[in-house]
Amino acid sequence: MKAKWTVLLLLPALLLSACGKESTETSNSSAGEKAGTVQAAPKDTLSKLREQGYATVGFANENPYAFKTAEGELTGEAVEIAKVVLDRLGIHEIRGELTEFSSLIAGLQANRFDLITAGMFINPDRCKAVLFADPEYSIGEGLAVKEGNPLKLNSYKSIASTSEAKVAVMAGAIEIGYLQASGVTEKQMVIVPDQDAAISALQSGRADAITMTGPALQSRLDGAADSKLERVMNFEQPVVDGKSVRGYGATAFRLEDTSFRDAFNAELDKMKASGELLEILKKFGFTEQELPQEMTSAELCAG
Repeated sequence: MKAKWTVLLLLPALLLSACGKESTETSNSSAGEKAGTVQAAPKDTLSKLREQGYATVGFANENPYAFKTAEGELTGEAVEIAKVVLDRLGIHEIRGELTEFSSLIAGLQANRFDLITAGMFINPDRCKAVLFADPEYSIGEGLAVKEGNPLKLNSYKSIASTSEAKVAVMAGAIEIGYLQASGVTEKQMVIVPDQDAAISALQSGRADAITMTGPALQSRLDGAADSKLERVMNFEQPVVDGKSVRGYGATAFRLEDTSFRDAFNAELDKMKASGELLEILKKFGFTEQELPQEMTSAELCAG
């Protein structure tokens, strides 16, 4: 009899133990599922943009790189290249956000834009702040003056050696550093917000010269159609620290958007190989001389 009662007393305890184990396992499984839901990795930028169907791009009103037409259409070499690449990546709409050139990087970092399409030059300092795609074009500098070139300016050094000479240059533009390296003083520079303001400064006499990249300069002169202005055709390209200042322009991304940048590069490489890149560039006054050849953003960021 004693043995019988012992077995009967143990049965409820075993049942309770089994139920407790099942309840604990179910609870742990449920908690794990919930934890897994909370800890799911966020979508990367490229996936997010594909899903929403559009990308917001930052641009400065700088012809021929990125600008709005009189009808309000966003275009330019950098914009048209980005349109093709993004469309092939599954992003079929671009929404442009106009800002001053000097504010583009800050806007990208603050998530106002998903990428910058402004033909921005790649240099080591900028590479610390943004992630560049490989270059779309390469370009030299240009200089414009009043008709007849009264001060005989044909280089940045000639501006530096002519104390009364003043040169208009866009805020945040790389030309500011080139001018400084050539000996041009701060007092000789007239800082303007955009290229149209540079033309106005030259026309009004506030500046004796204006400088920007060659295609941009030619574009603004063509647009102004002012016979009292002329381009300096014998302009000597500046040399800084023993190196040519020939610049390479590219689309820029946030530092963390590596997969987005890499996908962009893959499509850009196809355009270079097929000749499609050159066809787009030609529409905005570029030639084969402005092709980036085999240069990469990694080489340019290394300095």
